[in-house]
Amino acid sequence: MRILLGVSAGIAAYKSVHLLRLLKEAGHSVRVIPTATSLEFVGRATWEALSGEPVTDRVFEDVPDVAHVRIGQGADLMIVAPATADLMARAAAGRADDLLTATLLTVRCPVLFAPAMHTEMWHHPATRANVATLRDRGVTVLDPAVGRLTGADSGPGRLPEPEEIATAALALVSDACSVGVPQDLAGRRVVISAGGTQEPLDPVRFLGNRSSGRQGVALAEAARARGADVHLVAANLLVPAPEDVTVTHVGSALELRDAVRTAAAQADVVVMAAAVADFRPQNVPDSKIKKVAGSAPPTITLVENPDILAELAHDRLRADQVVVGFAAETGDAENTVLALGQAKARRKGADLLVVNDVSGGKTFGASDSAVHVLDAGGEVLAEATGTKRAVADVILDAVVPLLVRR
Repeated sequence: MRILLGVSAGIAAYKSVHLLRLLKEAGHSVRVIPTATSLEFVGRATWEALSGEPVTDRVFEDVPDVAHVRIGQGADLMIVAPATADLMARAAAGRADDLLTATLLTVRCPVLFAPAMHTEMWHHPATRANVATLRDRGVTVLDPAVGRLTGADSGPGRLPEPEEIATAALALVSDACSVGVPQDLAGRRVVISAGGTQEPLDPVRFLGNRSSGRQGVALAEAARARGADVHLVAANLLVPAPEDVTVTHVGSALELRDAVRTAAAQADVVVMAAAVADFRPQNVPDSKIKKVAGSAPPTITLVENPDILAELAHDRLRADQVVVGFAAETGDAENTVLALGQAKARRKGADLLVVNDVSGGKTFGASDSAVHVLDAGGEVLAEATGTKRAVADVILDAVVPLLVRR
């Protein structure tokens, strides 16, 4: 596949070097089109060496071949990463004052923008209007990730990880041509929870976990590509939610429980991929808990959160509904991760339980995963290792036969 990689001027341009390598290693031909100022961050020699293609930002090079038109006409996919506020403003206005913006006017292939900027710029009404304009024209604009930005800033505006950009972009082409993607979930309604719940300790602190939501988002992308109508219940995602799915944002376990139960009423499949806190503080004060010199730390009494997966499995809102759970295990001195997962599968009552090993922080925040897919009796139906999107497809492969039999 012929891919164009536009790079605009942001410190996050260094991540696009890894994105280029991912695309090349997947067997694609990639031409990089930087803006002039982006070359202050990553130089022309780097792009040419890794892509094996000439690199220029100027319209008035290769004039006899009319490069500013020809390049776009031959593309199968175009990605802009990072897409700065300035670049998106110029693209929304239809400017053609450099090779990148001129090319954006000539391509007729799927286009994906991966924004990166400071939080204030992302939230500015002008940027929001430009994003809305681009999306209305059929451009896929990812939401930026949440995290550390340039300097001490932190918040929405971080460039998504290269693996996520590549997966989202390649899915656009897959969705457009439906090549090799089974439509075995067409007409089905699928509810997926993703991310990690956060339980308030006081107005500024919370109890949480390290889930990024990557696996749940990958499941939503895979189900959508297979024809499903997808509803994603998102708990504090650190990655963008996919396009073309319904999204309900929640914070705590109780909020997630209410949202999932409401969405599940009409669902054929419910996948509980979110990492739900087992406990929450019994009492949450209205003001911040203060540290008092010479005093002992406060005692925080915890109460148990409801077992949402067990409730969904036991009190099915539809008799033919397929319920899938997740179990992140670490193993102990007496039991392996798989043995603990098998016991949990028998206890929870879900149709499938996806078990993964998170010992030593594995899986959380990573682009790859390794899982066992168990049936309700704890028998291993499938194993998967690889990207979270690849794992998602293995999980859905186990779901489809259950739907057919019901």
